[in-house]
Amino acid sequence: MAANPLQILLAEDDELFRLGLRMRLQQESDFEIVAEAEDGETAVEIAKQLSINIVVLDIGVPGIGGIEACRQIKQQQADLPILVLTSRTQASLVPRLIEAGAQGYCLKGIASETLILAIRSVAAGASWWDAAATTEIRAAFENQPLSIAENENLKTYPGLEANPLTRREQEILALIVAGKSNQEIAGVLHITAGTVRVHVHAILNKLNVSDRSQAAALAIQKKFIAKELLSDQ
Repeated sequence: MAANPLQILLAEDDELFRLGLRMRLQQESDFEIVAEAEDGETAVEIAKQLSINIVVLDIGVPGIGGIEACRQIKQQQADLPILVLTSRTQASLVPRLIEAGAQGYCLKGIASETLILAIRSVAAGASWWDAAATTEIRAAFENQPLSIAENENLKTYPGLEANPLTRREQEILALIVAGKSNQEIAGVLHITAGTVRVHVHAILNKLNVSDRSQAAALAIQKKFIAKELLSDQ
């Protein structure tokens, strides 16, 4: 086992699915399932009591439910990453999950390698939104212009009115605004260029833009980058 494995709380009420997921995740030398929960209240309580690095949370857990459990966990531990795992694909879920503080959303049934990458990414401070969810979000924008320069009153997806970016994503976007390349950003933040690419992918998905310049312009307009980060560049 790795010296410092990721301490994972697995919150899932389907016993067979939870068993299969636990067995697969435990094949990773840097993963450790330290606790399991079958309902939302138990997940909140475990997250409060144990040292956890990431919560993998089924949105359909009974009791208070996954979204409320996510909200309560984030209220007590704002920096604890939460990856939501669900079989539901409604686009309306995504803004609710962002509002509740989730960093990621994956559909049940995806390839285990993809889920493992999502867990690693979210635990590292990035975000991970399932491709299907991203497609549905973009569909909501298909009749809206993306040129910020031409439309100062650009309306974003309602769930993105609140800043959806993590602190690390803000740091990276501030460096993008400063004209830094992925390799230069990696050097400044002492992370790998691959990790930077994961973060940039998450930023573009969350802001529903197609390139770095659009992301930078939208983030500045909406004040999604903390002032001190911009002033540091």
